[in-house]
Amino acid sequence: MSTITSTHTSAPAPSRSTRPSYRVTGLRVLRSEWAKLWSLRSTWITLGLGLLFLVGIGLIAAAQYKSRITSGHHMDPDFAGATAVSLSLFGTRFAQLALGVLGVLVTAGEYSTGMIRSTLAAVPRRLPVLWSKSAVFGLVALVVSTAGVFATFLFAGGIVSGTNAAMTLSDTGVVRSLLGAGLYLGLVAVIGTALGALLRSVAGGISVLVGALMLIPGLISLLPSAWQDNISPYLPSNAGESMFALHHDATTLSPTAGMLVFLAWTVLALAGAAWRLARTDA
Repeated sequence: MSTITSTHTSAPAPSRSTRPSYRVTGLRVLRSEWAKLWSLRSTWITLGLGLLFLVGIGLIAAAQYKSRITSGHHMDPDFAGATAVSLSLFGTRFAQLALGVLGVLVTAGEYSTGMIRSTLAAVPRRLPVLWSKSAVFGLVALVVSTAGVFATFLFAGGIVSGTNAAMTLSDTGVVRSLLGAGLYLGLVAVIGTALGALLRSVAGGISVLVGALMLIPGLISLLPSAWQDNISPYLPSNAGESMFALHHDATTLSPTAGMLVFLAWTVLALAGAAWRLARTDA
């Protein structure tokens, strides 16, 4: 009597498809913020406005100066001691608003739409988000502003050639002033980004930015002159202007001191934003 033994071989279990695990690195956060920055229509519009203010107003100021010189009209005090550098940087005050406002939108805009929750879920450590946003937009603003400043100076220098305001890049202090203006605008963009993360409100961030750069210096002028001399040079806008001013006097900081003071204001804004981002929920 024979026994038939049947052997059942079990089929191999189907292999499960596993997704590759991704690590959150600083470079990937930077790439993510770079992609988000250029995907917004407001980025293109506001950067274009900032560049238009910087170049357009500088060229208008140079043309106005040349027109008054050639026509023999009375020269306003603002234009009497003008140089090609000061004329080409005439639009800096307007460009700083456009870049600062865009910086506020970069961070506060995500809070207003609720997208910040997805961002912080992807980057749980939080602070790399702030550093990446500030670095990406600050670098973009620095490059755009520096290119715009040098282009404006070259065109404005051609307009005022043959006048007392004529200057070239080889003149003393010209390159330093132009680079200082580009750096100043880049840091204004970083401050705007920090204010947006600190206040988490587009309206609030823009209000504080405008107040710090334009309103407070006017209010300080109402104080006694002794107080003005001790406070005014250290305000953000005045310290920033000393970075790119061609000439200095006893009431203004030197370019190096002005840069250090303005860097301190930038670090203070970033520190406040980092503290709130790390301590409070989105």
